[in-house]
Amino acid sequence: MTSQSQGIHQLLQAEKRAKDKLEEAKKKNGCASRKEKRLKQAKEEAMAEIDQYRMQREKEFRLKQSKVMGSQSNLSEEIEEQTQGKIKELSGSYNKYMESVLKQLLNIVCDVKPEIHVNYRATN
Repeated sequence: MTSQSQGIHQLLQAEKRAKDKLEEAKKKNGCASRKEKRLKQAKEEAMAEIDQYRMQREKEFRLKQSKVMGSQSNLSEEIEEQTQGKIKELSGSYNKYMESVLKQLLNIVCDVKPEIHVNYRATN
């Protein structure tokens, strides 16, 4: 009987040691869990800070862009006006000189003066 009570006693002690080890492991995991939670929280805070900074920079960029684009739209209007003026000027010049240039060109092309080339040698 004493051997049975000794076996039971050893079994109870083993259970107690296992229970203690489980509690110790849970405590360690609890620390790790707290660390993980803190890391996750820090990451979330950093992401929020990054998003806030990004929004601020985008706002500044849009402000600068609108200033630049506003001045560019004025420039593009001026360039468009200059281009239209130049097109009208060139069209007028074309219409004015077209007929006389064509006449000169046709006179030069149609007025053929037959001449013997300077390098031509008469062969007998």
